[in-house]
Amino acid sequence: MFGRPRAWARRHPVLIDSVTISPVVLFCLATVPNFSDAQWLGGSRVGMPAGVFLTLALLAPLMLRRKYPREVFAAVALMSFGQWLGGLSELPANIAVLVAMYGVAARCTAAWAVAAGLVAELGLALAQTRYGRFDPNAFASMSVFVIAIWITGIYANTRRRYVEGLVERAERAERERDQQAQIAAAAERTRIARELHDVVAHNVSVMVVQADGAGYAIDSDPEQARRAVQAISATGRTALAEMRRLVGVLRQEGDHRQEYAPQPGVAQLGDLIKQVGDSGLPIDFTVSGVPQALPEGEQLVIYRIVQEALTNTLKHGGPGARAMVDMTYGRGEVLLRISDDGRGAAAIAPDGGHGLVGMRERAAMYGGSIDAGPKVGGGFQVLARIPTGVTV
Repeated sequence: MFGRPRAWARRHPVLIDSVTISPVVLFCLATVPNFSDAQWLGGSRVGMPAGVFLTLALLAPLMLRRKYPREVFAAVALMSFGQWLGGLSELPANIAVLVAMYGVAARCTAAWAVAAGLVAELGLALAQTRYGRFDPNAFASMSVFVIAIWITGIYANTRRRYVEGLVERAERAERERDQQAQIAAAAERTRIARELHDVVAHNVSVMVVQADGAGYAIDSDPEQARRAVQAISATGRTALAEMRRLVGVLRQEGDHRQEYAPQPGVAQLGDLIKQVGDSGLPIDFTVSGVPQALPEGEQLVIYRIVQEALTNTLKHGGPGARAMVDMTYGRGEVLLRISDDGRGAAAIAPDGGHGLVGMRERAAMYGGSIDAGPKVGGGFQVLARIPTGVTV
């Protein structure tokens, strides 16, 4: 129910922060006349124009507090320090220091959170020493308020990371479940394909033998030739029945469109790149050389190799990974180079995994080769060479 609004809010953090901070800005601007001409704790009068300017300068950076939490806190803290150096009275807008401190605690590492909390405490101490006699009781009371905000930010950070971890584990479990189902289905289809091959090979062999016998006996023994032709007819019908039965098992139930959809090829690589890119993996796709007319089988091999390599990068590359797909038409071969700069090289065993095995089998059908492994400097690379003009 709330999935789409939350996703929209994550895509527009500046707009959301601007809307949430606008009531604070209006309140602080409305109270500037009450504070600009007053001397609070012995500070100098700020003045109405300077008070409005200082209020906006302190609160405006908060619109970017989620996108740049450390930079926003530094800017607000430095402006407040400059206000302290100038001996100006405090304004309601100085609460921006605490809001920015919360942003650092809620979105940065523990070290940055501790640093922001110490800076806020230092600013509190400086405010008391600059504008009047230092009162330990007052300092302790206000520190409780500051520490409460800091702890709330730490809690929000911990909960956010926990939720992100749960979401990531759930997505990984779902992907692994789907992959296991696909692996099991692929294994079953491989078994059925072998059975189909045996059925066709056996029956065709019988038909060839019967046809040879009919050819020899057609003049000397027409009756024997007639029986041989009848045996050929019966064997052919049996072979067709077995093929229909086995091929029917391979069909996807409930998805009749897939039965008639053409197999993807080189022309569909752009759509594949876009589809994977929409899943969160930036991809640079380049094609070089003179394009050649390739058989549909070779085009399907190229498409599946690129698809499997990008799937591995999406699974194991980690956040911030980027993939590169280079397709080069050479003399007598097509060279595919699919690489990434992610951290998933250790998660993909060069000699294991169904994906790499499947890629090698597909390439071997056309006399090609696959070289897959970690890159120097990080990342993973799949290098495929597919000879062109090969008949299988």
